[in-house]
Order: sequence, then structure tokens, then C-alpha cells
Amino acid sequence: MGECSLGSILVAATEKGICTILLGDEPGSLVRELEDRFPKANLAGGESEFESLVARVVGLVEAPALGHDLPLDIRGTAFQQRVWQALRELPAGETASYGRVAAAIGSPKASRAVASACAANPLAVAIPCHRVVRSDGALGGYRWGVERKQTLLAREASRAVVE
Repeated sequence: MGECSLGSILVAATEKGICTILLGDEPGSLVRELEDRFPKANLAGGESEFESLVARVVGLVEAPALGHDLPLDIRGTAFQQRVWQALRELPAGETASYGRVAAAIGSPKASRAVASACAANPLAVAIPCHRVVRSDGALGGYRWGVERKQTLLAREASRAVVE
């Protein structure tokens, strides 16, 4: 658990890498969400190596345009994996419509399924679902709140102009 400019943040990892990054207002609700997703997990924290990893995740939240080299353990269906990989290839400061993402993964009629994959994303910011917008340019939804989505997109846009 930690705090960032977007509120509370929870980071969880397996031996392979980070498997969950959650954002929210209440730390307790984030822990409950993690426990629901991984009911048999042994939750622990406080190790200096892991705290360093959490700090790197917070750095990604604060400056998502800088990219990351975080070790990730991405778990999802084959379709979700394709969507999430396409999103990871979207440059910071750029957005794509659900339809464009669907076309990019070879499923041009799967816009709603892309939206569902975004909603199921367990790795806030590391898998940048905040970069997906409606075909008319409207923000659409975001698992961690539209205000957080707006903030992330504004950060990326300001960095893209500077760079």
C-alpha cells in the first residue's frame, strides 16, 4: 500500500513480477479487491526490495509518459492479453478508440470486448487503458474513475509537448 497523487495505490507481485496495481480512495477497499482476486495469496509487505518496487510504480503513476521497465506478471484470457499488449504499444500522449484497438488486434468488430478487457485490467497505468477513448473522442469510462483518467492523459499530453 502507498499513496500517490491519484489517491491510494496497492501493488501486488508474484515471483514473476507485478500482478496487480490498483488505484482508489480507500486502502481497505483495495485490499479487499486484492483478496477477492487472489483468495489464497499470502499478503505481506514491508520488505525493502518490494518497497523499492512500489516506489517505481508510484513513479510511473506520477510520470506515465516516461515509460517503465517494471517486471509484470500479466494474467488474463488470450483476448485480454492481446488487448493489453496493444495498449502497451500505444505511445504516451496518444489515445486510441476502442474500435482502433479492436482493429489493431485483428478483431475489428470487438469494440465492446475491448472495453470489457480494459475494465478487467488489473495493472493500472502499467497497462495504459487510460489511453483508450470513445470513437467521438470522449473519455468513456475508466476502472479507477474518469477523473484519474483525465489526470493521467493530461500528464502525458504535457510531457509529449515538452519532449
